[in-house]
Amino acid sequence: MEFYHAPGTCSQATHILLHQARLDFLSRKVDIFDHMLEDGSDYRLLNPNGYVPALVLENDMLLTENVAIIDWIANRSPELLPEGAQGRTRHLQMLAFISTELHKPFIPLFFIENPDEQARLREALKQRFCWIGSRIEGAFLFGDRVSGADALLYVMLRWAAKIELEPLPVFTAFINSIERLDSVKTVLAAEELKPLHRVAETPSSPAG
Repeated sequence: MEFYHAPGTCSQATHILLHQARLDFLSRKVDIFDHMLEDGSDYRLLNPNGYVPALVLENDMLLTENVAIIDWIANRSPELLPEGAQGRTRHLQMLAFISTELHKPFIPLFFIENPDEQARLREALKQRFCWIGSRIEGAFLFGDRVSGADALLYVMLRWAAKIELEPLPVFTAFINSIERLDSVKTVLAAEELKPLHRVAETPSSPAG
């Protein structure tokens, strides 16, 4: 299995989940601006859309889109899904919200220069972070077991820090919980990124 990603992008969520699920994969870095792989080949020959993440499965199927990839990983490792009969549905609902209502507004915000439009997008993000913050049920979104949605939310919080969008206090405990996971530590090291918080070292939970 081959995983195509770019450090610090939304593909980081998939990167975390692959490690959290303890799946074997080969890591392939993509320059998302030039659409080139490290060996100089054109990434678009593999994925014509040119963006990340992408996962080439054992049967050579190309899987793209974060929600689809995270759902596929979670179904391989059910401990990454919320418990209960509606666990997968609840998970997909949260993934859809994060990928559309949080992820999408960030993209223009990184590039536009119009201050009025920037202010509008920042306010929209604040309101949506407020809503998702109210949904946290424990250490993570669905209680004390980490899910794929947690990994994607963590990436969005990293993006919020980049634009100095002040996080709600409820996210402090969430960030501390997720940055204690071995999977997150491994990915931050691999992508040469620093954690958002300096958290005390504690034994990993069964989810980590």
